[in-house]
Amino acid sequence: MKVLTQTIYNEVVENGYAVLPNAISKDLASDLRTRLAEIVQTQRINQTPKTASDDYMVHNPMFLDPEFMALLEHPSLVEVFDTFLSETSIIYACTTSSMPAGSSNYSGRIHVDSPRIIPGYFSKIGIILALDDFTIENGATFILPRSQNTEVAPDTEYFFKKAERLILSAGDFAILDPRVWHCGGNNQSTRDRHAFTISGCRSFMRQRFDYPRFMDEKSVSELSPTLRRLLGFNVRVPTSLEEYYMSGDDRLYKPNQG
Repeated sequence: MKVLTQTIYNEVVENGYAVLPNAISKDLASDLRTRLAEIVQTQRINQTPKTASDDYMVHNPMFLDPEFMALLEHPSLVEVFDTFLSETSIIYACTTSSMPAGSSNYSGRIHVDSPRIIPGYFSKIGIILALDDFTIENGATFILPRSQNTEVAPDTEYFFKKAERLILSAGDFAILDPRVWHCGGNNQSTRDRHAFTISGCRSFMRQRFDYPRFMDEKSVSELSPTLRRLLGFNVRVPTSLEEYYMSGDDRLYKPNQG
């Protein structure tokens, strides 16, 4: 392990979450924060359909700004996915995790990010990248430690009595077992709090979106091998017998994908 220490790994296994400090530089976090704020505001104006629960949520910003595409192959992010899910893992979903000033939003419910419990096995892993500091005032996430093997949602009173707050600095990763119970807080500050959530899954699982179909041929040709893997290009499902019987580099579902 390079940046992901054994201690941090063990914390995720035991507590359901851990913080990886300084996963990206402060300068990069600041730049991405500026870009994400613009994306969110543009999406709020143009989004269709639009509901209150989706406010401040933008799916797949990597297709709206190339810097978010580049972020997906940042060594720290790839290392987390490789360590918890294997070196054939893919991206399940990418969304903004922004909290509007003076309010809360869709994240403010006690929930988990995956319906399945497989003891001793990570089928998914989540990364919250803080682009602003997470503080009590701006709604730092509540997390109930060691709740990842609990099938039934905890009682609200018990949850808020036992939950810990996810205090982060801009550039930190919060690594979450998708089964840990958590919820967003209430941003009581006068500034929007921005973050980006990237979820990874095993290569044989379905992604939330069919990412290869999002992209034109020119964009695909510019992808690195790492991005091709993470976006799901190595595990595409054939749509015909002709595609199934392709060989060599043309084969859609590559060999040895786990």
